[in-house]
Amino acid sequence: MNLKLAAAAALLALSPPAFAQAPDIPAAIYTDPPADKAHPAAMEVVHIPTGPPTDRVEINGVVYIPSGPGPHPTVILCHGLPGNEKNLDLAQAMRRAGWTVVTFNYRGSWGSPGAYRFAQNLEDADAVLAFARDPANAAKLRIDPSRLVIMGHSMGGWVTALTAAKEAKKDGGLLGVAMISAANLGAFGKAPREQLAAGMKANGQEALAGTSPEIMADELIANAAAFDWTKDAPALGGTNLFILSSDDGLAPGTDALAEAIRKDGGGTKLRTLHVATDHSWSDARVRLQAEVLGWLAVINAP
Repeated sequence: MNLKLAAAAALLALSPPAFAQAPDIPAAIYTDPPADKAHPAAMEVVHIPTGPPTDRVEINGVVYIPSGPGPHPTVILCHGLPGNEKNLDLAQAMRRAGWTVVTFNYRGSWGSPGAYRFAQNLEDADAVLAFARDPANAAKLRIDPSRLVIMGHSMGGWVTALTAAKEAKKDGGLLGVAMISAANLGAFGKAPREQLAAGMKANGQEALAGTSPEIMADELIANAAAFDWTKDAPALGGTNLFILSSDDGLAPGTDALAEAIRKDGGGTKLRTLHVATDHSWSDARVRLQAEVLGWLAVINAP
């Protein structure tokens, strides 16, 4: 027997598994699904109408469609500010697991027309849900409108929370909601203007149009109460909600939301998880995929 191979085998036998701290790794993370020639996996560029009738525009998006005839359960994936980490590796893993994934760029971001505003991000998320529920779009993109999940990272987690609370008040609501290292913009609005503007500038403006750090700071201050997700805790009490936090300083905000949801006996479908990684989950991407796919499998079980 090759001595080097024998030594390597002995070392592996003594070492803990690479994912000892993580859940089982779903096959969709590392294995392509069987090809379906009649209904192949696909990627579609879409243009989604949003905004008031007097100022209607079409934001850009990309839809990842899994193989198979469908209709497939579908995730609406919301990026953060400005959205340098779009979690497209997660989108691909979800597609391999049989989910259609709709990604999009808010007005004024990443080439979508219009001027960027936080309040418009919420309107755009509503527009994407309406787009996914439209029978013609659902048929073309193999979307099952009865099984929609909204998921967001960072500022997109804030969009997700407020959008989900609004949806929870409607008949049917959403199949599930997931927030990844989410930021409560309402809490940010309580900071001094100069501090907020500096933070907005440091976060990157290159991909945003029609705005400035000062405009963004002023919007957050003016809407501190309306943008605070704590007020929406009662509406989220019966939602399949997965809150994932990290070592980025934002965990106290999501912890407070979880506590508020549980306060009056709600949160029976709430799951929380904290992982010691950075805001973008830079060294825990496989862990993130495994956790999200495991949760999706549970909420989508027959």
